[in-house]
Amino acid sequence: MASITEIPIITQTNFPGLKLRNRGKVRDIYAFEDSLLIVATDRISAFDVIMSQGIPFKGKVLTKISEYWFEKTQDIISNHILSTVIYDYPASCKPYWGSLEDRSMHVKKTKPLPAECVVRGYLSGSGWNDYKQTGSVCGIKLPKGLVESSKLPEPIFTPATKEEVGKHDENISFERMADMIGKDLAERVRSISLQVYQRGCEIAEAKGIIIADTKMEFGQDENGDLILIDELLTPDSSRFWPRDKYQAGKGQESFDKQFVRDYLLSINFNKKPPPPNLPEDVILKTSALYLEALKKLSGKSLM
Repeated sequence: MASITEIPIITQTNFPGLKLRNRGKVRDIYAFEDSLLIVATDRISAFDVIMSQGIPFKGKVLTKISEYWFEKTQDIISNHILSTVIYDYPASCKPYWGSLEDRSMHVKKTKPLPAECVVRGYLSGSGWNDYKQTGSVCGIKLPKGLVESSKLPEPIFTPATKEEVGKHDENISFERMADMIGKDLAERVRSISLQVYQRGCEIAEAKGIIIADTKMEFGQDENGDLILIDELLTPDSSRFWPRDKYQAGKGQESFDKQFVRDYLLSINFNKKPPPPNLPEDVILKTSALYLEALKKLSGKSLM
């Protein structure tokens, strides 16, 4: 891969002719009358802190992988995509086509549900920490004797709150989610989340990737219909592990931002702003992992 100085990196967009709605950890969102433009930048966050530097190609990888999965799961549930082809976007986007190509989606406006839908198929991250202390994950009792990265007997649904940028999402019980959105809707969301995750696992494992866990988001459109929104089964919203290197009992190599997290832990980062500068080799290695995940899943390359 080329030097960082030779690769265009977009960490923030500024489109004066468009109405900026908000900036998330990674995405800049612009609003039209009845739709949104979601632009995936190359920003990367770790421990809920946005790094000062971007990761080359990251936003494009996230967009292409999400597009791939939305297409693969649309028979399970509809999604928010109107188009990812810049020529189809509202005319006011035309001056910014160069920045928008491959890293943006024109989507339906929805009312997002106030919880993130997390599905875990393996014991890792906060789930592993929870299990070590309680023998459960988010109140769901699991068999004794599991180790780090163990495959669970069956995937489990563990929702979480959606917090503002800089705050950590809080795991909640299914019952609390049901109180928030209603029991019937919560049960439907749980069922669909598990179906989408299992579809993703089947496809990804055949291509050499284990999806250990993932989080997805749902919204309701103007008719009240439930649809998938945001991103789907990406290295940002999921743990992607190489299947041929998987070994229970330890942390796994991954195709996601774990490489950045590991570096930050190695320098005893206090998990608070301001972030330290990332070395070039960490940035390029992380970029290569994202690109490899896209290539393995979809067969597409951005290089």
